[in-house]
Amino acid sequence: MFKIPSEKVGSGNEADNIKQGSLFQSYKRKKEDPTDKSESVKVSSAPTVAASVLPSKAQTSKTTVPIGFEKPTSSDNNDPPKNQPTEVDDSRDLRQQQGPASTSNTAPSNTILVNFRQRGNPVLKHIRNIPWQYTSIIPDFVMGKTHCALFLSLRYHQLHPDYVHGRLKELGKGYDLRVLLVQVDVKEAHHLLKELAKMCILANVTMLLAFSAEEAGRYLEAYKVYENKPADALMEKTDASIVSKLTECLTVVKSVNKTDAMTLLTAFKSMEGIIKASKEDLSLCAGFGPQKAQRLHDVFHEPFRRSHKTS
Repeated sequence: MFKIPSEKVGSGNEADNIKQGSLFQSYKRKKEDPTDKSESVKVSSAPTVAASVLPSKAQTSKTTVPIGFEKPTSSDNNDPPKNQPTEVDDSRDLRQQQGPASTSNTAPSNTILVNFRQRGNPVLKHIRNIPWQYTSIIPDFVMGKTHCALFLSLRYHQLHPDYVHGRLKELGKGYDLRVLLVQVDVKEAHHLLKELAKMCILANVTMLLAFSAEEAGRYLEAYKVYENKPADALMEKTDASIVSKLTECLTVVKSVNKTDAMTLLTAFKSMEGIIKASKEDLSLCAGFGPQKAQRLHDVFHEPFRRSHKTS
């Protein structure tokens, strides 16, 4: 009635079932077993990335920090913390902006200050006896605390006639002595100098002419050298002795020189003796003829006021 399966058929089905079950168990075991070398690399790398990205419980449970500031963290290279005030060396940036010189506040007192716009001016090559440096100033040159100078080339003035007006307006009256140093580098300069002279009179500016860059440099050096010296050093020295005063008085007379004055003082010993001497006595002196003796005698004896003759 019923057919009993043979051993071959049954054994074949059981073998297939066992084989399929063992494959499924081995696949499940490999997936769950962390000791597998190929899978351990992938699994072990995942927690490492997560740990570096996600904050830990200890970090999230810390106290709150005001917005805009972060708490400094320790590092091996001692880098400054973020959003924290750090000391910045501004001296390098300042030197790059201002060139090889510092500002006027730190400049030595014996230095001529030069505006940056004068860079390349041939006049600077001839300032050799006084140190100078670039700085941020309104005038072109500052030779002292109370005097400065503007430099103007007549050749440049012909091309840009409004330049000097703008510079004088920008300069204002911040200095007691303001010099317009004009370099005469054109042939026909009379008309240009006449206009500049009128402008300097109205602006109360001293105009100084230089016919070369070397001469302009010497003028700037002279202003710096005589910065703190009184005006007496620039004035002619006078001798206060009696002989010098008598000589100066006698040389006022026409045709009487210093040699004649010394001859008269030697012959008559005093000013009183010269005044009382006659024309004949004066003419006997060396270098005195009748005409010179008559002129000197008339100076001492004629009245100061001429008498008008009435007809």
